[in-house]
Amino acid sequence: MLLRRLKAVAVLVALVLLVFLLRGNRWWPPPPTRVAPVRTGIDVLAADGFALLAGKRVGLITNQTGRTRDGRRTVDLLAAAPEVKLVALFSPEHGMEGVRTGRVEDGADSATGLRVYSLYGQTRRPTAEMLGGLDALVFDIQDAGVRYYTYVTTMGYAMEEATRRGIEFVVLDRPNPLNGRAVEGPILDADRLSFEGYFPLPLRHGMTLGELARLFNRKKKIGARLTVVPLAGWRREQWFDQTGLEWVNPSPNLRSLAGNTFYPAVELLRAGGVSVGRGTDTPFELFGAPWMEAEKLAGYLNQRGVPGVRFEPLRFRPTADVHADQDCQGVRLLLADREVLDLGRLGVELVAALHRFYPQDFELAKTIRLLGSARTLARLKAGDDPADIAAGWEEELAAFRKLRAPYLLYD
Repeated sequence: MLLRRLKAVAVLVALVLLVFLLRGNRWWPPPPTRVAPVRTGIDVLAADGFALLAGKRVGLITNQTGRTRDGRRTVDLLAAAPEVKLVALFSPEHGMEGVRTGRVEDGADSATGLRVYSLYGQTRRPTAEMLGGLDALVFDIQDAGVRYYTYVTTMGYAMEEATRRGIEFVVLDRPNPLNGRAVEGPILDADRLSFEGYFPLPLRHGMTLGELARLFNRKKKIGARLTVVPLAGWRREQWFDQTGLEWVNPSPNLRSLAGNTFYPAVELLRAGGVSVGRGTDTPFELFGAPWMEAEKLAGYLNQRGVPGVRFEPLRFRPTADVHADQDCQGVRLLLADREVLDLGRLGVELVAALHRFYPQDFELAKTIRLLGSARTLARLKAGDDPADIAAGWEEELAAFRKLRAPYLLYD
């Protein structure tokens, strides 16, 4: 009898351990996600009868993500609002439908017939001609929550140009998909501002676009007549899948929250000559190159004990971008616990591992474009431990948390 009981206990323990080990795998059901319904800025504006824009000639900067909670386009709602005159549309990188790569030309919206001015074509700033006759310029685009996503800069440039011409600027806010609490990674050097880095932000800034607009307006001394229509019901700890909102790809390769989660870390590798999964079904959830050794690399990364993520060896053949149509070896990333995942630490762990094993193939120096920190790059070149590098950001991150505090809109 005792032996049977011991065997039963042993089986139960084994099952518990198996569950613990497998929960990080993509095919194992994750724990239930608590969903609290969130209304976006356009939902709030519509519920108020568009009173903020009544009697105004309006331009709208948007793309396929500019939708209400029930899926209606912001374009169509503003076009139909009886006291609002929507006269011009503007699109960011990837165009109005969010499917283009490279330069995007001007076009027209088929539903409304309005001209669509591209802000990723001949110009990346709205010109005087484009803004002629406008009373208000409205911004409604879903961001990815990472410093180098270009929609942030498009918003900043548009604020500047609207201010120069006395045009009111309105941000219809949307959630940070990666939550609003985590602040991680190196801060962009002040002398490295570019279209991929409008302001010295950390890699993961934990702010909504509305909050960023408030920060930019003061700290960049833009002086815009800025109004943020805030989210209703969003809390800082919420990830996108806890909002009840439908996922709409913000750009062609951000196809899921899982991909968006790893994007801030994995995209750092691309400039160094690595496929980050473009041309596969799961961009940013994997990476590789013809010169990598899958088992060796995955084993090493697992030994590093990076919180919240595990790694498995992978062989794949991307159909686009870096190493297109070449057989690659690499690693698939498996999310084990996103609440303890530090994307800045993960990013430097990946960069450091590739530099350690493949210094002749991986172009470390080129990662500075998105890494954005010369001090961090120097420490990587010196072979410093990635955990120590990440710990070395804390003073700067603490200063950023203090800097951003007055501009936060949500608890």
